Amino acid sequence: MRYLSLLVLSILGTPAVQAVDLPASAPVNVPASQYITGLNSDNSVTWRLYAPHAKRVAVVTGSTPDSQVSHEMSRDANGVWSWRSGQLKPNLYEYFFDVDSFRTIDTGSRFPKPQRQVNTSLILVPGGILDQRAVPHGELHTITYPSSALQSERQVYVWTPPGYKPDGEPLPVLYFYHGFGDTGLSAITQGRIPQIMDNLLAEGKIKPMLVVVPDTETDIKQAVPENFAPVNTRKDFYPANAAAADKELMEDIIPLIGNRFNVRKDSAGRALAGLSQGGYQVLVSGMSHIDSFGWLGMFSGVSTVSVPNEAVSRLLMQPQAINKQLQNITLVVGEKDGVTGKDVAGLKSEFEQRGVRFTYKNYPGLGHEMDVWRPAYSEFVQHIFNREPQ
Repeated sequence: MRYLSLLVLSILGTPAVQAVDLPASAPVNVPASQYITGLNSDNSVTWRLYAPHAKRVAVVTGSTPDSQVSHEMSRDANGVWSWRSGQLKPNLYEYFFDVDSFRTIDTGSRFPKPQRQVNTSLILVPGGILDQRAVPHGELHTITYPSSALQSERQVYVWTPPGYKPDGEPLPVLYFYHGFGDTGLSAITQGRIPQIMDNLLAEGKIKPMLVVVPDTETDIKQAVPENFAPVNTRKDFYPANAAAADKELMEDIIPLIGNRFNVRKDSAGRALAGLSQGGYQVLVSGMSHIDSFGWLGMFSGVSTVSVPNEAVSRLLMQPQAINKQLQNITLVVGEKDGVTGKDVAGLKSEFEQRGVRFTYKNYPGLGHEMDVWRPAYSEFVQHIFNREPQ
């Protein structure tokens, strides 16, 4: 009898599982502009989210815990939640939605913030250097290569200036590292490197150069960031990842760029810059291979104050060698930076005590955020490569 019952079930199929209601689809009888976030003519923003069954929705604006503000949204009869800001200054803004205590990106926007775990969206209010203006544009290359240092396939982004010629004058190169939790596209999409470079070059404020953006995270087996509790990141993750990234830079990336593009090979023709975790990479690689670079930029960088490094410590005992080799070291930090403020302050103090030459800028009222790093990047590229190759 049991066999017969099984046979019947196999022929007729198992009983249907009770259907669960799927999320409501957006209305098809109205334009999408009526239920997605949009920029208004007066440079205000109306944030919208179609969530007819939600009990509460808020949009959270701001880029740091200290600057974030939650704005309660109201729901109309069609299930569209909305909130309108006042007039905003030109900038690239971060935000996310709080839907019944669940954090989500704006599913109606095509501009998520590039992150390893995506939870934030972006919206551009035009009118500044971040705009895509009607000027000559450089080209953005995505290069995939086999990394012998990491034993894996890797990608690097390369911006070349408008008019770049493989047989022209060799150009200097800036290597730029992004921060923790981000991806290489963070520097491109949120950092707005292509737009900044295009616009500054059109204004005659920078020299033609290449900008190379590696992935700061190496993802080697012993240094996958998601495998570390946040409290242990600096102690256990940073040293291993920085050593691997340094090896990749010197053994893979710099030779790759030298073979694929017409670039300068002298140290004064190479700059190294980065933000947050990328700033630590600059400190480690720049000091470990000081003869390979002429310019270092550390924007809100983690430093040896919290993540010691023997090579950096040894070189800091030789300030004359640093001053002789490097054209400039730039330290930048936001006044309210609670993430790396102590790192930058400690490194600044050590530079002063040792007699290491550097420039320093503190951004008043700002924290660990892009509103520090984009202006810092813009200023840095305007001051590098002002020495002709020997």
